[in-house]
Amino acid sequence: MPEIQQPLTNVQLELLKTFAHNLNEEELLQLRKLLANFFAQRAIDAANRAWDEKGWTDEDVDRLLNTKLRKRS
Repeated sequence: MPEIQQPLTNVQLELLKTFAHNLNEEELLQLRKLLANFFAQRAIDAANRAWDEKGWTDEDVDRLLNTKLRKRS
């Protein structure tokens, strides 16, 4: 039997349950920063794993930064 898809993700559902009350503006700002930091750290961790898996060096990154990857048509 296939799993039924909900219109909301598990994260959205959990946040709705957890924050079923209003936050003041300062609390809302703190929550936004917390979430932004959480997702930023996940991106940094993924980039670090890719760096390690590919065995990149600082020279490799410098070369990538100075390479035109976009082609003109």
